[in-house]
Amino acid sequence: MEILKGADVVAAINQSIKDELETMSYIPHLAIVRVGEKPDDISYERGATKRMETVGLRCTSYHYPEDITDEEFKKAFMSINDDEDVDAILLLRPLPKHIKESDIEKMINPVKDVDGISPVNMAKIYSGDKTGFAPCTPTAVIEMLDYAGIDLMGKRVAIVGRSLVVGKPLAMLMIGRNATVTVCHTKTVDMKNTCKKAEIVVAAAGKAKMLDKEYVAEGAVVIDVGINMDENFKLCGDVDFESITDTASMATPVPGGVGTVTTSVLAKHVVAAAKIRRGN
Repeated sequence: MEILKGADVVAAINQSIKDELETMSYIPHLAIVRVGEKPDDISYERGATKRMETVGLRCTSYHYPEDITDEEFKKAFMSINDDEDVDAILLLRPLPKHIKESDIEKMINPVKDVDGISPVNMAKIYSGDKTGFAPCTPTAVIEMLDYAGIDLMGKRVAIVGRSLVVGKPLAMLMIGRNATVTVCHTKTVDMKNTCKKAEIVVAAAGKAKMLDKEYVAEGAVVIDVGINMDENFKLCGDVDFESITDTASMATPVPGGVGTVTTSVLAKHVVAAAKIRRGN
């Protein structure tokens, strides 16, 4: 089985961004907005900031206390949203329950919405309009498949997970590439058989080692989007990686797979947003 590592894809995307920046007369600027001190948010923010610096982009973090009121946060967010020096915004979610997240999704400028949370961008993804930004994680999956030279045209794909963050937008992106997509979820009957009929299986269920070789057809490509902790408190994906090594033709590891590509996709979106805003 070939292991499709994120590092190789990251290197290719990063180089393309650096090459593009050399043709630009300004440096795009990302604002990262975080409420509270959740370890996952802090970790992602740290990784995203480092990636922006690596490729030569500007990045500013805005931190707010967990108990900030809904009104106060919306006022602060609109200030960032209206800032002409800010080309792109990454909002770390979920927000505290007392802040109405759906309002923020409607407020964000779609051109600055580089992680695809606004209704405008979501509608564009579902209608096949390629001018919108899709969420970074499903886009990272597409980037990895492209890097591996896997043509989605006519391929049978099973996606396990139907979230608005990964499963649903990824299905739309793949349909846009003319794949035949089945989205599996907790109510799917005979999920194993459905996955085993697929040439590409994407695991995005959020459950440690949920999929093993019984879900994978001989020669299938397996993309693992999950990030979990196993029984030994080690990072693992939604796929039992060791069990599929003699079955799958290619698979992404966890860690070191899709997750590492996500922040490079974010950087790519930041550059694209800046070019749209500044008329290039």
